[in-house]
Amino acid sequence: MSIRNFLRATLAVMLLAAAPVAARAADVTVFAAASLSDAFKQAGDAYKAKTGKEAAFSFAASSALAHQIEASSGGADIFISADRDWMDYLDKKGLIAKDTRKDLLGNHLVLVEPADLDIKLRIAPHFDLAGALGHGRLAVADPASVPAGKYAKASLTALGVWDSVSGNLASAENVRVALAYVARGEAPLGIVYTTDAMADAHVKVVGTFPESTHAPIVYPIALTKDAKPGAKDFLTFLEGPEAAAIFAKAGFDVLK
Repeated sequence: MSIRNFLRATLAVMLLAAAPVAARAADVTVFAAASLSDAFKQAGDAYKAKTGKEAAFSFAASSALAHQIEASSGGADIFISADRDWMDYLDKKGLIAKDTRKDLLGNHLVLVEPADLDIKLRIAPHFDLAGALGHGRLAVADPASVPAGKYAKASLTALGVWDSVSGNLASAENVRVALAYVARGEAPLGIVYTTDAMADAHVKVVGTFPESTHAPIVYPIALTKDAKPGAKDFLTFLEGPEAAAIFAKAGFDVLK
């Protein structure tokens, strides 16, 4: 791990460890990838309305959340990652309940621009992404560790354009920060998930990256090994039809 990534992970641990006491007292605590923030908050509200039970959430890069669980097991009852790698990481360390693991959702990777721009660009092998950026930067989640950034790097590499833009990135700690760079006009282009683009009216989609250029975008979910007994109820709710309708409306693929 680079010094920069170590410092980011350390900061994430410090921030999450300082979570409000009220959140720690919730019936279930969920560590979830940043791209899930809107949909999972809605699911939490629906769960509370149905059961009266409170779900607390910590949203961040999957890498930061996995390191937090590793550093202080017991803080999270449920973990959902934006890729299989970080779930595998915790699995190998014996920090999840293996029999509860499931691929819950899928997503897609898109190129976005601020809503008031009109960049004409077709995503294809060797497309002129560097030319479209001009003197601006490409907003992406950190390609070294964050799933959205790793998918972005893989896709751009497969398309033969990574080398032309890799020195001109606006690297962000998670995909929602990358989205914000574009939404605020700080970057003319960014790579995020379809669901992120749908959640922010200040950006619009330029194009969708071919599925063949990156690993499948899958969100695995599982109970942690130290999950509270009642956490299984919320996991079951997240896997059920009411939550599925929320996720589908947000633009996720609901996996069976």
